[in-house]
Amino acid sequence: MNPHDYEQLLPATEDRLDYIRRLLKEQDLPTDDIEVQQDSLYVYTVDSTRIGVGGLECYEPVALLRSVAIESSKQNEGYGHSLCRQLCKQAAASGVTELYLLTTTADGFFADLGFREIQREDAPSTIQQTSEFRDLCPTTASCMMKQLS
Repeated sequence: MNPHDYEQLLPATEDRLDYIRRLLKEQDLPTDDIEVQQDSLYVYTVDSTRIGVGGLECYEPVALLRSVAIESSKQNEGYGHSLCRQLCKQAAASGVTELYLLTTTADGFFADLGFREIQREDAPSTIQQTSEFRDLCPTTASCMMKQLS
């Protein structure tokens, strides 16, 4: 299946939160602020099948890419890249010019998408003040950023 056919980002409505929580827990990603960040989370579907989740906390002109997870059975098929490209497009359409993230395991994956590692303290203060930066991700997580056009 081509991950570019019939793909959608669906807002994290109440009926989708259990799926988001389950998938993030399975992938060892933080879930503590899911309800608070519900408006920034999405379920990624292909042909109406739930493939993964991702989040985009916008603080224009910057944003935090977070909670990116793909179903284990669908990993290594290009869906993660496709999901991230969709989130980047959405961010750019919202006026975001710089996208930041934290990762403990996926540096290479995000580097393939054009992100580069930076020092945590070089991230804008609005990004540093997010719960993901302050509380949820360990200080050993890599901080990465990407310029959006």
